[in-house]
Amino acid sequence: MFQQTILSGSSSLIGISPSPVSSLLDCLAHVSTRPRYAFMVLSLIAEVADERGEAGPFVRRAGREATLRDFLCDSLAPMGGRDPRRAALAKRVKSDLILEDRMPTDPAAAAALVEEEVRDRVRASGKTNLSRAVSELVGAGLLKRYYKGFAVDHENRGGQRHAVYVLQGMARCLLSHRIATPPPPRKQPRQGELLFG
Repeated sequence: MFQQTILSGSSSLIGISPSPVSSLLDCLAHVSTRPRYAFMVLSLIAEVADERGEAGPFVRRAGREATLRDFLCDSLAPMGGRDPRRAALAKRVKSDLILEDRMPTDPAAAAALVEEEVRDRVRASGKTNLSRAVSELVGAGLLKRYYKGFAVDHENRGGQRHAVYVLQGMARCLLSHRIATPPPPRKQPRQGELLFG
């Protein structure tokens, strides 16, 4: 009897077409090894993307500029704040700084140095996780990745080039909250001039 109620209740949902975001979540569940993490990555990219869905290579927040990858890693870092491994990492960093004789005597300066070193290490490992997630999203057709740089844009990194991510396919539904306005015309750089944005 209980099973019959569940089945009859769920059959009423069959005629309803899924929303774009639920379709995206379903897609991520099939193509990503960490679908929740991948959805957070896509959401953060959509937050800083322009009307074309392109984000990077730099993000400006609160008067500070960072590369897109650093912004994403720093934004995702609080998700692991209560992870016991983070506390263990802080202890390890503190002992490393003491062994290297770099630990300040002032407690506030010491805490700030430990926090900065932990942030740098978390960012480095976060970039590995981010690269894996982005590669899965690129493979699924939800993201396009290329590198913008000083001399020439390229599909491979290196040579002072930084990542640019472009939302594709179903992932573009995350841009639906934006008012469609044409992007401002891009000024062509002169020889030797580097333009970002």
